[in-house]
Amino acid sequence: MRLRRGPPPSPKDEPRVIASLAPAKVNLYLHVAPVQPDGYHPLASLMVFADIGDEVRAAPADELSLTIEGPFGAGLSAGEDNLVLRAARALLEAAGSRQGARIVLDKRLPIAAGVGGGSSDAGAALRLLRALLALDIDDAALQAVAERLGADGAACLWARAVTAEGRGEILSPPPGLPPLPAVLINPGVPSPTGPVYRAYDDMGGLGDCVRPVEPILTDVRATAQWIAGLRNDLEAPAVKLEPRIGRALDVVGLQPEALFTRMSGSGATCFSLCASDADARALAERLTRLHPEWWVRACRLGDAPV
Repeated sequence: MRLRRGPPPSPKDEPRVIASLAPAKVNLYLHVAPVQPDGYHPLASLMVFADIGDEVRAAPADELSLTIEGPFGAGLSAGEDNLVLRAARALLEAAGSRQGARIVLDKRLPIAAGVGGGSSDAGAALRLLRALLALDIDDAALQAVAERLGADGAACLWARAVTAEGRGEILSPPPGLPPLPAVLINPGVPSPTGPVYRAYDDMGGLGDCVRPVEPILTDVRATAQWIAGLRNDLEAPAVKLEPRIGRALDVVGLQPEALFTRMSGSGATCFSLCASDADARALAERLTRLHPEWWVRACRLGDAPV
């Protein structure tokens, strides 16, 4: 007996899949005040976003689930402690929905790297699920969900250049920034946020959370010069805990294309601003040859294409 094959499935029968970049976040400066009685450190930071990052995909499903893949996905929990699943459940609860979705996280950014990976992944999931499931929840309510997920949650939701104050939840746009050719460099070591903040406290923790006057900047050289007069208060404690971050900063800072180099967030990822995209590519290629054990990517910083 010969079995007759049916017609191939129609594209309309395939589950709808949508995807979004979950971009790397970079702190151009990060001013941190002493710890308060509530256990939090007030801060002021200018955050920008790269045109590279993780990717989050989602499709309708009966249940909510998460699968993790990609070069940095090994060992990451896909359980209820994952920030993407926490974001998804919080969103469905806020929207009063019992719908499900199959979420895939393609983890392309290093872990514990100071580039907001988990918060950016969660932000991408919030944006995707609202669109995919046609949830009746406005931008303000969506941001309220993101704020509850952590200090970077609200900023990473929209992936636009923003100045963050308070615990990171008070957001305002900067006066103006040009697109910034840059290279992201991670020396292959984790730098967990908690120990870095504790080291900052142990070293005196006497920074401030003063927001500097932010000029309207029109070119990358002026931007590099301006941020050179500011600080990342977590850089010194992170380097103390992990000297390889300091060595990476030294190596990158000596390269001819590097206009300015600093660590982002609590580390270990560093960034270097360059005068042009061509300079950024040349710097990234040289650093990759010199240190193949490092994670190195050329990019542009500003508003991410999400």
